[in-house]
Amino acid sequence: MSKTAGSVRCPSCGAPATSRSTACPYCGTLLALVACPSCFAKLFRGTRFCAHCGAEAVRDEAKPRPSRPCPECQRPFAPVRVGAVTLDECARCGGLWVDTTSFHRICEETEQQTVVLKAAFSRPEGPANPATTERYWPCPECRRLMNRQNFGRVSGVLVDICKGHGVWFNQGELRRIVEFIRAGGMDRARAHEKADLREQRARLRQSELAARRAAARMGPGYRDRASGDAGDAEILSAVRGFLDWLS
Repeated sequence: MSKTAGSVRCPSCGAPATSRSTACPYCGTLLALVACPSCFAKLFRGTRFCAHCGAEAVRDEAKPRPSRPCPECQRPFAPVRVGAVTLDECARCGGLWVDTTSFHRICEETEQQTVVLKAAFSRPEGPANPATTERYWPCPECRRLMNRQNFGRVSGVLVDICKGHGVWFNQGELRRIVEFIRAGGMDRARAHEKADLREQRARLRQSELAARRAAARMGPGYRDRASGDAGDAEILSAVRGFLDWLS
């Protein structure tokens, strides 16, 4: 694929396209493919090194898989081997479907590399804002609507998750999550989670204290009348113990 200033040319028909194009607008030939095994950025055909992290481009054909439709445009996925994982890529919208095991591996290996290398990465460029429209996509495996979540609760990257099957990423979202992890995002996510747990524990203690004060004001007979609430008190106590263990 040839390049001109501010643009690229399709290797099939020679038509001009912008550097942000995933496919040729005239003949549909794919221009940018997920090929970086380090940050999973899309690279233009013929690119040897990733422009985002400098890693060498590695992309291989994967073994055939059962045909599954893209949640957004309903075209069959194209399986591709990038680094150590196999991804399902949509040739039209540029989205990626990653099974649960592969996504966990990507997150764990990225975090381990960051700790070992002690690399200084910046925060992801232009954090994504929450979606303005509530649209939910069906899982390519079970066809049930997926849950939309802010990855790590603090990343600003909204992804669609089917707990039993995998994660759907719109174009560029997987690279943004890798950058979030490299910037120490998982530490921030854990700190946020611990703060939430401490707040929940404080609320439970306040609720128990208020209940004891109310029982004292009502007198001895109140305890008998409230015996039906004993199960709730036991549940609150069990939850409090679990939160103490987590912290």
